[in-house]
Amino acid sequence: MKIMSKSRETTPYTTSGTHNILASGTQLKGDISSEEDFRIDGAIEGNIQCRGKIIVGQSGCVIGNINCSNIDLFGKVKGNIICSENIVLKASSLLTGEIKTRTIEIEPGANFEGTCSMLNNSATGSLDE
Repeated sequence: MKIMSKSRETTPYTTSGTHNILASGTQLKGDISSEEDFRIDGAIEGNIQCRGKIIVGQSGCVIGNINCSNIDLFGKVKGNIICSENIVLKASSLLTGEIKTRTIEIEPGANFEGTCSMLNNSATGSLDE
């Protein structure tokens, strides 16, 4: 009697939950463009363009401009942020720069030095306006 096992082919499962990570202790110089979510626990010196959500962790540091759909800021950003949906400044955050966003949440203890403009449905989302 011959026993045959049926092996299943596995296809990588991907969703819109896919994201990129820059680990703590990693430093990057240059501009970044991403279609997916992006978590930053290291340091970036350059501009970031992201169609997804950005999370800057407590050890994360960005020196440059950010353009994204959503951002949760726990760490440091020195630069301007254009956020088409929502920005959350957590208690541990330090932001120096201009913000343009649809909605903003600022936790007690968050540090923000700069200006904030609220976008509406007809706004183009440019800091040059």
